[in-house]
Amino acid sequence: MISRQAPSSSRALLGAAFERWQERDGFLKDGVLALLLALLAFVPTLSTIGGQIGDLPERPANALSIALILAQTLPLAARRRWPALCLAVVAAAFAVYQALGFATTVASWGLYLALYSAGAHQVRFRRHLAGVVSAGYGVLALVLDHLGSPQTIADYLAFYLTVAAFWLVGSTVRARRAGEEQRRRLTAEVAAAAERARIAGELHDVVTHHVTAMVVQADAAQFLLTTAPDKAGEGLAAVSDTGRRALTELRYLLGVLEATSQSASAGPARADRAPTLGRLADLVEQARRSGLPVEFDEQGERRAQRLDVELAAYRVVQEALTNAMKHAAGQPTQVLVRYGEERIDIKVTTDGPTALPPAAAAAHEPAPVGGRGLAGLRARARTVDGELEAGPRPEGGFEVRATIPSKPASE
Repeated sequence: MISRQAPSSSRALLGAAFERWQERDGFLKDGVLALLLALLAFVPTLSTIGGQIGDLPERPANALSIALILAQTLPLAARRRWPALCLAVVAAAFAVYQALGFATTVASWGLYLALYSAGAHQVRFRRHLAGVVSAGYGVLALVLDHLGSPQTIADYLAFYLTVAAFWLVGSTVRARRAGEEQRRRLTAEVAAAAERARIAGELHDVVTHHVTAMVVQADAAQFLLTTAPDKAGEGLAAVSDTGRRALTELRYLLGVLEATSQSASAGPARADRAPTLGRLADLVEQARRSGLPVEFDEQGERRAQRLDVELAAYRVVQEALTNAMKHAAGQPTQVLVRYGEERIDIKVTTDGPTALPPAAAAAHEPAPVGGRGLAGLRARARTVDGELEAGPRPEGGFEVRATIPSKPASE
């Protein structure tokens, strides 16, 4: 009975061996290639595969021919590290080999590989090297013609175009590699700029909200010191509590900066400090302690969402309450969060004058690069495929509406 697992096992072993070979140092791989080509050059049945120019009377092999064969193959071990030197040695050996009329061997392929390597890996003086090689080939053609070669100008031109094609192929590979590297660099720069903008927005949301709350609470505590000294301690305690909350969120942001976004979101310690939908009640209570009368209502079943969704929803409520404390202090505010199967709806309304607050007015301008206030929230909502609208209400006051697609954490 023949086992069916044998072919698959062989393929797996070959695949693993190929991967290990790919991980090897380039110098080692080139050395193996050079040695293999040198050994094949001494196989008589492969002699007709090599390149030849001049068609001079064939001379029997000797010690010099063996040395020239090795000079056309072994330098390929350095074809990536020193491509110009490799090409110079191989081309010179090839020219002498052809001029002396030795028999064709596979070793002549060393010239093609050296030309390709120079085109692909040579960085400096590329044009000078191409000119030197072309001039050297012209000298070889004159020498071969002087030695009685029956080749015509068309034959020499055809061979020149053949070897030039290998150089051009290498140059194309080099240009494509350089373009890919540039694209990766630009992608990394764009990603870094986007990350800086995101962190700037996070810092704005955290610092603005908590500092605004602390200023309001400190003003209230200062007023109570003269009117109701026995209640001033409550105001100072609120300031202290707000400061601690700010430090907690700032530590979270520092944790994000110190790690990748994936590890930052996966770490339980940082996840505990991350602003989430479950902490909206604490956010509302903080606003109340700052003197803002807030009604908070949650409808539907709250499910754990992806961290970016939770953070976006939290920031919407936070920025809306910050604007209310800054521009409508003491005005009744309503926060409604409705959890649906496909989306999360957030509505924050504040009673008061119909004048558009400065921060809200900025929301109607194109969002700046870093993102600030409601304009930054609108950009943040777009990153999670959501929408945000903000503006005055006809009956007075201000309203912020946001719709964020639901993306459960299990996804």
